[in-house]
Amino acid sequence: MKKPTILLIEDDELDIISVERSLKKIESGYILHTAYNGIEAFKMLRDANMNLVPDVILLDINMPRMNGIEFLEILRTDEILKDIKVFIMTTSSEASDRSAAEKLGISGYILKPLNYNDNTKRSDSMDAFVQFHLRKILHKENT
Repeated sequence: MKKPTILLIEDDELDIISVERSLKKIESGYILHTAYNGIEAFKMLRDANMNLVPDVILLDINMPRMNGIEFLEILRTDEILKDIKVFIMTTSSEASDRSAAEKLGISGYILKPLNYNDNTKRSDSMDAFVQFHLRKILHKENT
């Protein structure tokens, strides 16, 4: 049985650690690949030796070199990759960011910060996403 694959595209090391912590709560196995920007992510996705077609992409909007919206625009034109489930992770409350991402067919939005010290559980936090959405997606992809 193939292990589900997640591609995390994030330039902030603390957010990467927070995502990794949240993902450890998934009881099934998965493979996590990390890219620090959209250009690096496309190098990985187009590397024939890696043969990477993730089940889910977790994508930061605000990154250097190629931001999340630019990445999504290119991803959605690629015949092999265009149907991958993409979840946006962002601090942005800009309606234009949300609208642009939704027009590009995102599966959902996760608001940063990803880690809360006050133990507040928000429906759009990373832990909630892992517990309620990602677990189901990866289980479905794995069956």
